[in-house]
Amino acid sequence: MSATEVGELRASDRTRDLGPVACTALLTAVRGLEEAAWSAKEYRQESFNVHRSTQSIVLCFLDLDQWPGLAVNRDVGWAQLGDSAQPVMDSIIERCYPVGGVVIRSMAVRLPAGARITPHVDEHESLRVSHRIHLPLVTNPRVRFFIDGVPHRFETGRAVEVNNQMSHSVMNDGPSDRIHLIFDYLAPDRLVNPALAKSAAVH
Repeated sequence: MSATEVGELRASDRTRDLGPVACTALLTAVRGLEEAAWSAKEYRQESFNVHRSTQSIVLCFLDLDQWPGLAVNRDVGWAQLGDSAQPVMDSIIERCYPVGGVVIRSMAVRLPAGARITPHVDEHESLRVSHRIHLPLVTNPRVRFFIDGVPHRFETGRAVEVNNQMSHSVMNDGPSDRIHLIFDYLAPDRLVNPALAKSAAVH
């Protein structure tokens, strides 16, 4: 099975290559953001100590208080990046996953030059059962993404599913920021309540 066919990340896999993605419009939109947009909402950094060095623009998020119900809400980042991010996410899902699921989280995340994300495992059940997908938009040769202690270099414009149930961390020892689109896709076979999920999906 090729990397771009519908498939699964096995529990023993660190990553799954999802292939190149047309993302010029999204990159242009990200580059056009005002600097203040990156610090407009700091809930993620303040709530999760491991992400304190990052800056996030959240497009949509899952209301964890209603889990396992699926209440997915648009955040301020949707108005800024939604029009360019939606086709990118759709193209990855249609090519690499069973369609009919729900994107339960999406965000642009910036890791500034010199910053690090310390080792951690994503613990909430919604993170364990969904697919965590990264699309690097901006990077540099001195960024390393460690999964289970193994360093990875991700290419811009090439999507990858990351095994977030293995310990993972990131270091940016380069001179420039790293920016990824990150989203979590809950496939149709994992939906707790498909009717609710369909009504709550952000489309």
